[in-house]
Amino acid sequence: MERWQEIFGTIRKNWLRSILTMISVFFGIFILVILLGFGQGMQNGVAQEFERDASNKISVWSGVTTVEYKGLNPGRFIELKNEDYEYLIKKYEDDLEFKSSLFRIWRAVATYKNESGSYRAEGVFPDYQFLENATLSKGRFINYKDQDNYEKVIVLGNKVYSDLFKNEEDPIGKLIQISGINFKVIGVYTDPGGEREESRIFLPLSTAQRVFNGGNTVRNLGFTLKRQKTFLKTLQKSIQFSAEIESFLKERHIVAPEDTSAVNVFNTLEEAKRYYDLMAMIKLFFWIVGICTIIAGVVGVSNIMLIIVKERTKEIGIRKAIGAQPWSIIGMILHESIFITAVAGFLGLIVSMGLLEIVGPNIEVDYIVNPSVDFNVALTTVFVLIIAGALAGFFPAWRAARIKPIEALREE
Repeated sequence: MERWQEIFGTIRKNWLRSILTMISVFFGIFILVILLGFGQGMQNGVAQEFERDASNKISVWSGVTTVEYKGLNPGRFIELKNEDYEYLIKKYEDDLEFKSSLFRIWRAVATYKNESGSYRAEGVFPDYQFLENATLSKGRFINYKDQDNYEKVIVLGNKVYSDLFKNEEDPIGKLIQISGINFKVIGVYTDPGGEREESRIFLPLSTAQRVFNGGNTVRNLGFTLKRQKTFLKTLQKSIQFSAEIESFLKERHIVAPEDTSAVNVFNTLEEAKRYYDLMAMIKLFFWIVGICTIIAGVVGVSNIMLIIVKERTKEIGIRKAIGAQPWSIIGMILHESIFITAVAGFLGLIVSMGLLEIVGPNIEVDYIVNPSVDFNVALTTVFVLIIAGALAGFFPAWRAARIKPIEALREE
């Protein structure tokens, strides 16, 4: 109790100095927590972007050659074939999780009664639902029976369903015309990518190629690999698979190895790794900035404690003269330092977390979603506070403990 009375007595005696010191620590913790919250918000935003498709999806599409190769002039458009897809799924059967090729019909006009609209129609395999992270809200997705029997069935995106049926009628079993041809609706899906991804119509690949004169050509290939024991092994397997696909397709379609336009492979997992590495660096930078801000506050506290030691030199000399041990003097200074730092720090922590809790869910910025700080980070800042308070008071306390009583009693 006497120790606490001394601390509060010192604070009351120099209340303005104490408040200004606490403000520096308050803003140190406040800035650290806000920065970490926004770092988490950026990570949430990046994760949300990758939720639009399977996080380990590998997409393949073709383009126009830009390099002369084996006597063939540049400017050839490379068309992927059913045979390309069939060879790859057979060769990598044990490694693949989901797979699908895609035949796209641009600007397909869909009509139901008096409503019509222009949408993308895509012929796909059943696995495409999982490659796109599509969730069925009504009915079912395409199955292999539909594919084998060339069934004229379709799955509507939620936006298409809303446009044609106005959300007032059950679409399952209804007939919709696509470019004048009747198709039966078997399902409605939603997609994390929003309206753009939900403005599509899926139908069996075999049906799309036959009805819309696609022959045996496809526009895209999509794959996901089975996950390995660790993220690093999964990433390495994915990179190796992407390179082998690109090499195979270039060789099969007589494309120069250095041509980067004719055959394109996009590895979502590799891209996600780059973004997450960037987010980790940004969060590390935020930690450094926040810690430096706290250090500035700690230096302020330390300076104030040095001034307090200087002012109480004579008192400390008397204490030592009547038998006070060095650890008692150190404890007295550290106690006051940790108390000032902890109170200011906890206030900064509570205010900053409260601000993130109130404002965070309402922030609508690209790549920043719900900035927040979890319990573990908050606990870490508590330890930072305790360490900061101890460091702030240690050197003044050490100086106080080394004061010789005779010299302290002469101090004016």
